[in-house]
Amino acid sequence: MRESVPGKLEITRDAVVHDMVAPWGPHELTAARVSRRLEKVMPDGLLAHTGTPDVEDPNTGVLRHPDVILIAEADMEVEGSLDPRALIAAIEVVSRSNPDNDWVGKMRDYPLLGIPVYVIFDPRAGEGTVLSDIHSTPSGPRYATRKDFVYGEDVTIGDWTISTENLPRYP
Repeated sequence: MRESVPGKLEITRDAVVHDMVAPWGPHELTAARVSRRLEKVMPDGLLAHTGTPDVEDPNTGVLRHPDVILIAEADMEVEGSLDPRALIAAIEVVSRSNPDNDWVGKMRDYPLLGIPVYVIFDPRAGEGTVLSDIHSTPSGPRYATRKDFVYGEDVTIGDWTISTENLPRYP
């Protein structure tokens, strides 16, 4: 079905998220710069990967497509979707067309999937946040630690620190 549906398709526990507008300009440039900066400081054998495949948990039925994933190369040598528990971190660049998908939906889904670190870059405001330390709550797993940053500051993602200088903003 995904091959015949234009745009980006994701599945949450509650809904299907269909973004007809492909990411462009500042969104893609942010993902590329963050990926490149991380790969310069990460050891061999780890990737800051943009693109396919999706991340899927068959137990929950959740299928997501992070903008950048931090993962060991060996964990990418699989057929089909990646196991979300193999990710070191998931990074999202907030889209102009559906910001709640990153700030609300994925903030709920990523700890459920066991992704230990979730980072949001928001070109609308020139700021972001790093979420970590999954813990149980009555409404399901949530991130216990939140560290906000503004563009221009250094940000630590997992064990690696990168600059957020010169990340683009939406016009």
